[in-house]
Amino acid sequence: MNVIADLHLHSRFSRACSNQLTIPNLEKFARLKGVTLLGTGDFQHPKWLPELKEQLTDNGKGVLLSKSGYPFVLQTEISLIYSQDGKGRRVHNVILAPSFDVADQIVEYLGSKGRLDYDGRPIFKVSCAELVENLKEISDAIEIIPAHAWTPWFSVFGSMSGFDSLQAAFLDQTKHIHAIETGLSADPGMNWRLSKLDHITLISSSDAHSHWPWRIGREATVFDMNELGYHELIKAVRENKVIETLEFYPEEGKYHFDGHRACGTCLSPSESLALKKTCPKCRSPVTVGVASRVEALADREAGIKPANARPFRNLIPLSESIGHVLGVPVASKKVWEQYMKLVQAFGNEIAVLSAPFEQLCKHVDERLAKVISKTGSVQWKPGYDGEYGVPLFEGIVHKERKPVVKKPVQRGIGNYL
Repeated sequence: MNVIADLHLHSRFSRACSNQLTIPNLEKFARLKGVTLLGTGDFQHPKWLPELKEQLTDNGKGVLLSKSGYPFVLQTEISLIYSQDGKGRRVHNVILAPSFDVADQIVEYLGSKGRLDYDGRPIFKVSCAELVENLKEISDAIEIIPAHAWTPWFSVFGSMSGFDSLQAAFLDQTKHIHAIETGLSADPGMNWRLSKLDHITLISSSDAHSHWPWRIGREATVFDMNELGYHELIKAVRENKVIETLEFYPEEGKYHFDGHRACGTCLSPSESLALKKTCPKCRSPVTVGVASRVEALADREAGIKPANARPFRNLIPLSESIGHVLGVPVASKKVWEQYMKLVQAFGNEIAVLSAPFEQLCKHVDERLAKVISKTGSVQWKPGYDGEYGVPLFEGIVHKERKPVVKKPVQRGIGNYL
């Protein structure tokens, strides 16, 4: 069976997340999206975990079912901030757990390292290697996956606080790392440029901070599973039983190119290198993005595909495409009308995004059908330093967005997707 899984999202108890993140809303919009398995997010939070226990029931195989039968798997994201080799490190990891009993043991362990109540994505002064070793002592069924592995501020390969290899980060515990999450600003093709990742399963998840369909399932992994069970899922992760991944265009991710948001400076890797990674307007260092970081660590030319590589598709969320064509906000009534019309016709959003141009034309005008099916050319104003990229569809005039400038001390904090 094919399972479309989004294994990284958050609850309303995480900072900068919607207060409408509830189990019913997650289920409702996952069904609209076409995602068939969700992570719970934040299972260690003392207010969220009791809700999960009340509303979800184990199917006997480690997958938790809502009252109407929608499946979830226990999942959280942990932030590690520590020093190693004379450098400050900030790495986020996704954790999957097989049962509430194991989740309770993880909560007890994390509680011994720091507070759990202030944020759904808590911070601990623990190294990656120590975290993995301690969790594996609880249960070998626990899976640890480096989150959004390339983003600058909080990731295993991040330019600001990461490492140059998984081995440098996880040391002797690297043997327990079977997968990485590529993140919104990179796709599998970029990861294929590193031969040392050939044995690693590449998964994609949304890291959604709200339940809306332009967030939930914006990235997902399609697994080949014999049954809907936790151990079957972990087997699929560890043995790379991935049919395909559904991806953002990397250019749309917030940290694809280098840049300085305060000055509106966006630089390709070659432009940034020529400027010594310095903003030409204010002469301050730029935030080094994912494309540059991949370029720095790559030992292959672009376009080389490893033998065990799995297919992927780059998709633009349906609501975004409709909003761009109509020239209205993504959450507007006009967008919802077109969105629901298409979802009702095809069953869910992923089915809409997979439909051919001719079929789409039966339900919407040719201009929108062309954009959804990507039969026309799409260029990009790439994302950089916390700004999402913008697709530039052929024949559509786009309004210029002014960069959102935050205080320098906050750059990257809670804004790392």
